[in-house]
Amino acid sequence: MVRLKLALAVTLFLTACSPGGLGVSDDGRYAPGVDTKGEAVDSLIVGDRLMAAGEYELAYDTYIRAAATQGMTADVLTALGSASLELGRLIEAEQLLRRAIDKDDTSAAAWNNLGVVLMSRGEFSEARQVFRRAFVLSGGSSDLIRENLRLAIANLENPTYDAANENDYKLVRRGNGDFLITSPE
Repeated sequence: MVRLKLALAVTLFLTACSPGGLGVSDDGRYAPGVDTKGEAVDSLIVGDRLMAAGEYELAYDTYIRAAATQGMTADVLTALGSASLELGRLIEAEQLLRRAIDKDDTSAAAWNNLGVVLMSRGEFSEARQVFRRAFVLSGGSSDLIRENLRLAIANLENPTYDAANENDYKLVRRGNGDFLITSPE
């Protein structure tokens, strides 16, 4: 055992002493070093990029780090709720989004995402009210929220509404936390 440890230590020592050694190569095969004096990228931005890439669990963890540094702001709660929604954690998503709305009831994105949760849970009546509020808060300029409101109204007026299986919801992320419910193609 001692011989093995000694052989390993000598090998590592000789490798480190050889040209190139254990340092960074100039051919770009290794990741760059860390700039410890640089500024960190905002965790919410990193989380949004992970969400766009479909890495919902990593995004959720990143949003948790944002909460640790920024506190549980309305933006952080909305982001956590959106990630929970994508992970299929509907009850958790609803709780987080309701907390976000309690902190900032003027966020169209939080209202819209809550509406998506309610639609996913089959609560069309409340979803319609929530989407209507989101639509008003967006100034009526969001086509995505308008479409979500249309789907909620259609499902409320006709519970058997099944235009091309539109009841099989798929969430598509759009920009600043807006989601569109679409049918699978």
